[in-house]
This record gives sequence, C-alpha cells and structure tokens, in this order.
Amino acid sequence: MSKSILLLTPPFTQLNTPYPATAYIKGYLNTMGKSTFQSDLGIRVILRIFSKEGLQEVFEAIGQKDIQSFSPNSRRIYKLREEYIQTISPIIHFLQFENPTLAYNICDGGFLPQASRFEQLDDLEWAFGTMGIQDRARHLATLYLEDLGDLIQELLDPYFGFSRYAERLGRSAVSFDPLHEALESGLSFTDRYLVEELEKEIQAAEPFLICLSVPFPGNLYGALRCGAYIKENYPHIKVAMGGGYPNTELRSLKDPRVFRYLDFITLDDGEKPLTCLLEFLDGERVLEQLKRTFVLKEAQVVYINGAKESDISFSKIGTPDYSGLPLKKYLSVIEIANPMHRLWSDGRWNKLTMAHGCYWKKCTFCDITLDYIKNYEPISAAIICNRIEELIAQTGETGFHFVDEAAPPALMRELAIEILKRKLKISWWTNIRFEERFTFDLCRLLKASGCIAVSGGLEVASDRLLELMQKGVTVAQVARVARNFTDSGIMVHAYLMYGFPTQTAQETIDSLEMVRQLFANEVLQSGFWHLFAMTAHAPIGQDPKVYQVVKTGPEPGLFADNDLSHEDPLGTDHEHFGAGLKKALFNYMHGICLDFPLQEWFDFRVPKTTVPPNFINKVLHEEHPEIYKPSTKVIWIGGDVEYKTYTYRKKGKEKVGHQLYFEHKNASTKVKLEATHASWLMGVLLHLRPLAEAKSMTFQEFEESFNHISGGNWNDFLESATWNALRDEGLLLV
Repeated sequence: MSKSILLLTPPFTQLNTPYPATAYIKGYLNTMGKSTFQSDLGIRVILRIFSKEGLQEVFEAIGQKDIQSFSPNSRRIYKLREEYIQTISPIIHFLQFENPTLAYNICDGGFLPQASRFEQLDDLEWAFGTMGIQDRARHLATLYLEDLGDLIQELLDPYFGFSRYAERLGRSAVSFDPLHEALESGLSFTDRYLVEELEKEIQAAEPFLICLSVPFPGNLYGALRCGAYIKENYPHIKVAMGGGYPNTELRSLKDPRVFRYLDFITLDDGEKPLTCLLEFLDGERVLEQLKRTFVLKEAQVVYINGAKESDISFSKIGTPDYSGLPLKKYLSVIEIANPMHRLWSDGRWNKLTMAHGCYWKKCTFCDITLDYIKNYEPISAAIICNRIEELIAQTGETGFHFVDEAAPPALMRELAIEILKRKLKISWWTNIRFEERFTFDLCRLLKASGCIAVSGGLEVASDRLLELMQKGVTVAQVARVARNFTDSGIMVHAYLMYGFPTQTAQETIDSLEMVRQLFANEVLQSGFWHLFAMTAHAPIGQDPKVYQVVKTGPEPGLFADNDLSHEDPLGTDHEHFGAGLKKALFNYMHGICLDFPLQEWFDFRVPKTTVPPNFINKVLHEEHPEIYKPSTKVIWIGGDVEYKTYTYRKKGKEKVGHQLYFEHKNASTKVKLEATHASWLMGVLLHLRPLAEAKSMTFQEFEESFNHISGGNWNDFLESATWNALRDEGLLLV
C-alpha cells in the first residue's frame, strides 16, 4: 500500500507566487523521512483555462448561449474571440518573464484586444506615466486577463475569481447549506479543470492521505470540491483539511455534512496534529489521542485533543520545501497603482517567518486569543539565514517575504547583521509595529542587509482610538519611525482603518488629515483603508459591551463562526466615508491633491479637521537627543577606509593634517581628524564590520577602546565633527 502524502492548495490564492503552507508542511515531513508530494491546483487551473486551447473551450461554451442576453462588455469580448485566442499564449509567457520583448507590442495599443477593464486607463494614465515599459506592459496584460475573467464570471462560472474561488460561499457561512447545495449541483466550468488537474496529481503521487490547505474563504469551495471527487473516485484515500480558514472560522464546527467531503479537520499549527494523524492511520495511536482534530464519530462531529505531546518547536519544523511547485510558471501581474500591493502581486517571493506568533498580542481588534497570534516563539538569526541559503539554492530566487504578524525589532537587527556577515545579497520585506526601537541607525542597518519595504498598522491615526485599540503607538511615534525608514531608503506602507467602535465623524476626518500630512511630509509611500470588522476571537468580539458596541449577529450556526455584525451607537455612519477616504489616499500616494480641502473627497458635508496643519511637520522636527546605552552594538557599514596625511601651512608654519578616505559604491569622501583619533579609528573600524569571524562590539567596549588607545576626551569626541562625519559614513549604533 502506498505511503505517500499529497499536499494540495485548492484554487485560488495568488498568481505570482505559491502560498507557502504546503511548502512548510513538506519541509517538516522531510525531517520525518516521509514521501510527500505537493501541488498548487490554483495555478494549474489558471494555466489550463488561460491557454489557446482553454480559451477555445471558453468561447465554444459561450457560443452555445444566446448572445443577445450578454452584457455589452461580454458581447464585445466574444466578437473579438479570435484576437484573444491568438494573443493568450504570448501574454502568459510574457507574464512568466519568458518573452520580455513583447512589451513593446503590448504598449503600442494595437496588440491587445481591450474591453471594460481598460476604461480605467483614462484615470490611471498619469499614475503609470513614469513606469518603465516592462511594468506598463504587465499592467496592460493584467487588465487583459481581468477582462477575460469578467467574461467567465458572467457567462460560465459566477464563482470564478483570480485570487479567490466562490469566496462568498465561504465567508461568514454560519450555515453549510449554500456550500452544500453548490457542491451537490454538479461541476461548474472551472470545476472540470480542477478535477482533471486533481486526477493527474493523484495518479502521480498515489497517496494514502491528501491534505488540503485552506488559508482563505476563497479556497474553501475548491477544497471541498476536491474532497467530493476523492470520496467518489478514491474512497480508500483519507482527506484532511487545515489552514487559516478552519483555524479561525471552524472552531465550533457541528455540521456532520462537512464530513461527506473530508475525514479530518485540524486546527492551529499543523505539524503535531498531522504527526498524530499519521500515527493513527498507521495503527500506532488510538483515535482519542489525536491532537486538535475534528472527526465524525457515530454521525456526530467530535473534537479530539487527547494527545499529551506538545507542539513542534518552531526552530525544528525544517526549511520550507518548494519542490514540485512550478515556480517558473507563476504570473507576475501588476493590478493597481499601489506600491505595496505591487509587491504582493509582482515577482516571486520565498516566504519565511522570523517568529511564530506576535510579540505584542494586545491589539483589541486582532484574533489574539488564537494560537497563531498568542503563542510567540522566535528563532535565531542563524537558523533564519540557514533557511534563506537553503531556499536560494532550492529555488534560485533571492527575494524573501517574511510573513510575520509583526517582526520583532531585536531579531530584525540580529538577522540583518547575520545577512551581512554571510555576505548574502537578497531583497526582503516584512510587517512591523511602528516601534520607537526602529531608530534611523537600525533602519540603515536593515537597508544594508537588503530590506526594501515594511508595512505596519497606523490604523485609525487617532491617539484616543489607538489607546482604545491597545496598539501601543501614537501618531507622532508612527511619523518618526516612518521617517526613519523612509530616510533609509525603505518603502513604508500603512494599514489604515476606519469604523472602529465609538469613532466619530470628526475623528474620521482628523485621521484623514493625519494621513494627508504624513504623505505631504513624504514619510509614507503607500497605504490602504479598510473598514473595521468585528471577529469572534478578538477582545472586541468576545466582550462588545466593554467597547460600547452591540453585537447584532449572526445567530450561532453549525458551520463557520468568525465575522460578527454589530451596531455602534456612539459612532458615525462609518461605511458612508469609505469611497472618499480611498479616493483621497489614491491621490496622496501619487503626490497630488495634497493641498485640496478634505471636503473635496466627499459628496456630503464633513466636519472641518481639528488637527493643526503643521502637526506632523512639528513632530518630525522635534529634538530627540540620542541616548547611548552601554549594551548598544556598534556596527560599521561604511566603505573601505584609507588613512593619509597631508601638509598645509598655517600662520606661515607647515603643519601635518590627518584624513580618513572612504570609498563607497557611488562616491568617495574624506574626513579630517586628529592624529590619535586616526590611528585608533583605522584599527577599530576593521573590527566593527559585520564579519563571520568577528564578535560585535558594544558601545561600552567602543568607549573603552577609545580611552585606552586614543588618550583623548571621550565626551569631546562625541560632540566633534569627526564623530558626526563617521555617523554619516556608516557608523551605526543599534
């Protein structure tokens, strides 16, 4: 009997890179010596449909319908079907970086057939006007694909979507009825491709267990469709489901019909539950000793958590293994003119995590009661760099997205030093909290290690509401930290929220003014507004009265339980503000309309802001003297140093001067200094570089070295032009 395991990501997640869950589990199973296969069914289905043969099938199916019933947009696409069929393969190859010269044809306006998605170009022309030809072509190719997606959704499969499939069936589904009806009603147009690709994977792997990773509501229907096919055609294969969706939505599952499609549903970190499940299937463990697993027992849904063993340490889960995934076949698309969203959708990123969980875990809107947030466990910088090197060797890609809830500043510092020690040339980005610990020096160090962007929660941009959120930051603090990142050359994206409990119209407008000033002072480059959502596992959802809101539904059901509806008696009509906030932000991100009155963005009367027009500017120019702690690390990231003397005349006498010359990648500079300082610095700077064999020097040790060798006055040195010049050149205190 086969003992292989097949890990599947159902349709759909991202077009540009695989969702990492199966790669993480495969990496862990490798440490156990298990035979494991994995597949991203989403990208396989997309590449089947969006091919010459696939589009021929699309248009043949549409041709059997009454064209007069089509929308004008769909009629236009259908009439241009031959143009779409002839261009689809070149476009897919272009988005896979296989045919870069096609960009010239795409951009000349006569190559691609165009439908309604291209109408937005009139509004976005200026936003993409400075883009290179490759980027512009990818944006146009993305619109072309979205036109075809609209056609499929209207005429063949109402559930179709590039990054989600039948999402509305999975979102807030307190009842399983809609999903069950859809699954029992036969295969949709997209489903046929899905089960054909699933069949290929089963034939190749011959598994005894198939694990379905379901990170989002938009993967749930696809997962259950896979389960239905497996149960009908391969009843001997066991089917398990895990991932972000069941972890948050299905914790109180009671509907037995779900188990017509599945055998097991595991919660939270999957490594130990899967280990226990494999032992159970091998006859080495009884059912009652499974870990965090739902099963059907005597026609009832039963949650079993009888295993005594603790979870697998985050440091021992192994390196993610992407083998078996078609890494070169993903599509690098550019959907909208948002810098951070572009990172999400453009290019291939290896996904890694610095720390399991969140070190803060206090935000009242966040699911801090769940394991993936509350169980914080960092790993060492050495282990992270080992995994980086393994993934580069495995994938050939040097881009990394650290998918932490909030990357810890101290660990980021150690990781940056380790990256520099190993002389790794990578690009990376992550999510942060706007901690005061992100000093300008730390940001410079992160930049030197390859950090290109960070995203963090500014949320409501109101100190009263930030305190109510227990966010642990102030608007002024966010502004200073964002400035530190920006001045270091690291892009900053802010998550923005409106509609938080008790938020007034005045606070909403004041938040927008804060955001306007942050962009006007050029410390933010990207942002996104989203409406507050109350969830069952967040402090607000668990005790709404404390936050002066009223839970209005839904009534408890037998299936999902997460998203909650609520009323906010003390707040404003929050949804009323959404369009105006987003329109303003879109313009601010492109550096225009920053001087417009805030009323300009709304078609109803809004209050005037109470925020002083220079609030952020004043915050950024406040004096904050540096405090050097003895344990602070001293790092040199500057260029090569050469010591030279020179002669000059002063009051008729010949004098000898001393200079240090610094060579950088794009410039050379020199610093004048005293002779005793010069000889000391020449020796000490070599030891301050992040080298594999070097031990970091603390500020206290740095001072002791100065006093021992230089013989000068330490405090005078810290106030000297030499010190300031060294700091500019790359002497960092982190």
